[in-house]
This record gives sequence, structure tokens and C-alpha cells, in this order.
Amino acid sequence: MPPVYSHSRLACFEDCPKRFHYRYILKVPAETQSIEGFVGKQVHEVLERLHRFVQQGLVPSLDKVLLRFRAMWEESYDPDQVRIVREGHSVEHYVDFGERCLRQFYRLHYPFDADETLGLEERIQYRDPEHGWRVQGFVDRIVRARDGSIEIQDYKTSRRIPSQKRLDADRQLALYQIALREKHPDTPIRLVWHYLTFGATRVSTRTPDQLDALRAEIADLIQRIESEERFEARPSALCDWCEYRDACPAARGKPKAAVEPAAAQPAIARAAARSPAPKPAPAAPAEPSAPSQMDLL
Repeated sequence: MPPVYSHSRLACFEDCPKRFHYRYILKVPAETQSIEGFVGKQVHEVLERLHRFVQQGLVPSLDKVLLRFRAMWEESYDPDQVRIVREGHSVEHYVDFGERCLRQFYRLHYPFDADETLGLEERIQYRDPEHGWRVQGFVDRIVRARDGSIEIQDYKTSRRIPSQKRLDADRQLALYQIALREKHPDTPIRLVWHYLTFGATRVSTRTPDQLDALRAEIADLIQRIESEERFEARPSALCDWCEYRDACPAARGKPKAAVEPAAAQPAIARAAARSPAPKPAPAAPAEPSAPSQMDLL
């Protein structure tokens, strides 16, 4: 069966062929994940649930959204599997960070009626007719905007906003556009990033020529991957976050960044005791009474 590639798989090879080898060739299971990745996953899942309720005509209150985030954190967080690399950052710091991302998004986009959701966490792909391999991805949200354009939206929990120049050269959402334009060949498509930490939105577009050039670039990269034999390590600052650091020859003997052992006691309980419960946005509705909304409790 022809191989399937994704943006993360391609980027992994570019960042470090050795990590790519561990993950995708040897298929070494990752025993831990970074807390940054863990927070991002929880925030994404809560936003997906929020939009699914909005599709049903139900708009949960901000309090319920945050309550869902706290419940999912407590259910999923495993101190033995989540690594904290940044020195001086506690579990509570990341709980607060996730809540802040959700609070910003909710208050900026309530009541969530500015566009139409066409897909949530939707799997899209395109196939290379010459070589047979496929490139696929999962789009956070596909939207039809009020002007009729389609938007490929991505949620970011990163601590920096890239320059417009870098976004205009970004590959991930452009790969999604290559796949999506096969379904919507005559509809304008925009690439949209929501930087949740800052409550900021960035937009970019691609021309057909740019997409064709990207498709050729990806084909060249995949050919490099499939002809690679050595898979040598490429040490960088990213090594501190690598799940294979302990096994990697290039990382052995190098001092590790401070890694905080995860606390056993519930992080949310401590965070809640430290600060009052957040208030909903001024225009937010009262607590919903529809029984189906109880899933957000």
C-alpha cells in the first residue's frame, strides 16, 4: 500500500531525520509527551465540542466551556507521561494558560454566528498520480464565510505570532488547500490562524501557481525521505522536547533542561483555590437548561 504522509511527518524529517526514523520507521512508541502538546490537544478538543454544539443551535456558556476543559484535564493528565521542560513552570501555569486561550476565543467570537461550519477535525487528502503516495491532514475547522469564501482555520496555542512573511510561506494549511480545492475548484479559499494566546487572527492566501509549486516541493521532499538510508540526528534546541532524547546517541551526555516532576495532586483543585471562577462574557447567555447541553458539564 502506498505510504501516507502528513505535514507533521514531513516536518519531523526536516527537523531531525533520526527522530523521524524512531517514530515512523522503527515505530518506537513515545512514552511521554510535552505539556505544551498536551495543553494544545485539550484546548482543541474543547473548541471542537463547542462548535459541534453551536451546529445544533446550542451555545454553551463560557463557564461550561471552562468546566469541560477542567474535567478533561483531570481525566487525561498523567504526571508520568507529561513532561514539563521549561524551568519554573508548574502544572498550574499550564492549566491557567489553557483557560486563558479558551476565554479569549469565546469572548472574541461569541455568539459564533459569523460563519458556517462545514467540517470539524475533518480528514482531507490528495494523491500523487505519478508515485501513488498520499498527503493527508486533519483540519481544525472548515468554514464558509459570509462572502462565500471557504476558510481553512487552525487553532494555535503557541507563545509567538509569526510574521506575515512566514505565514505567507507556511506549508501546513497550504497542503490542506491543495486537497480542498479538488472539492471546491472555483471557490476562493483563505488560510486562517487563530492565535489563542493573544486573541489574534492572521490570514493568508495562495495562488494556483504557488500551490502547484508547493506540490512539486513536497514530491521532492518525499523522494528524499524514501531514498534516505542514514537518518542522522540533527541536534538543536528542540532536543529538550524530543520524546526519544534518552535513546538518541546525539543527545547522550548532554545536560538536560530542567524537567519538573509532575505533581500527583489534582492541578485544577489547586488552581481553583488560588483564583475565583472566571465570569462569562457580558453578552453571554444564562446557564443553558436544555438537557443535551449537560454533556458539557
